[in-house]
Amino acid sequence: MSQVENWTFRNLRSWTASFLEKKGADSPLLETEILLAHAAHTTRVDLFMRLDETPDDATRAAFRELVRRRGMGEPVAYLIGKKEFYALDFDVDSNVLVPRPETEQLALEAIEYIKKRAKTFGKSAKEIGNGSEESEPADAAASNAPETWNICDVGVGSGCISVALAKHVPNARIVAIDLSASALDVAKKNAEKHGVGQKIEFVQSDLFAAFRRDLPEEARFDMIVSNPPYVSEAEYAALEPTVKNFEPELALVGGPTGSELPIRLVEQAAEQIKSGGRLFLELSPTTVHAVAERLAADGRWQDVAVKKDFGNLERFVFATRK
Repeated sequence: MSQVENWTFRNLRSWTASFLEKKGADSPLLETEILLAHAAHTTRVDLFMRLDETPDDATRAAFRELVRRRGMGEPVAYLIGKKEFYALDFDVDSNVLVPRPETEQLALEAIEYIKKRAKTFGKSAKEIGNGSEESEPADAAASNAPETWNICDVGVGSGCISVALAKHVPNARIVAIDLSASALDVAKKNAEKHGVGQKIEFVQSDLFAAFRRDLPEEARFDMIVSNPPYVSEAEYAALEPTVKNFEPELALVGGPTGSELPIRLVEQAAEQIKSGGRLFLELSPTTVHAVAERLAADGRWQDVAVKKDFGNLERFVFATRK
């Protein structure tokens, strides 16, 4: 940092925002405030009340190191060790992806679907989260809403989807799968942190490799939700450094075209989900149609639909098990 007569919080904030903007940060001022509040062990609101104060040497040293690492591209979520998702704080580290708004929308879609099913079959809507009233009608072929929603989250990562569902669906029982033992450790800690550890079973598995293929109907899942690896090898090579150099490749790359792992997932999911059960997938705009076409061509699935995210990109695939 250049010489400034008095390094107040205000001056640190101004200088760092300019520095991060030059480094290509999307939200340089917001990132600066988050890092500065973290270094000062305070909140952004409190920081605004203290802008003309001069932080002590320890705070300045901690902040300087955070800014150095951010300048090298390390995600802010890893620097402060947490990320908000569905109004909940999740602990994150380099073993898991940083939760993104698109995945938040995936969780919302699943919760709204459950809420609509509950309404359709006479259950109390108050039991099921706080989704909007704009969700699509429930599947008319479904015979009944389950008393307990047996849900599987494939590729649990930080646990953000599983925990959000467990918090907003009181009658949910969730099996959370991940190939990475380190990711499962992070997810378990987040589940305990939010008081839903008893509702989630964590399983280390390559997709459904650790599961029986001949499950009876009653032992299958009512819903499968997944944000699987879906980036192609070419896309991965071209990713921005803040993602490529810091987030786990295992959670990003879905194969040479990006669709290989998601297609393997949907083929296995058909053996694990009940008749009338619903599949929810988050994918890339470059892989979403390949996966949707595979689902449509598979005689075990129906009602295959592609939906756009809030950024108007085709992102999600939904399907119902025949």
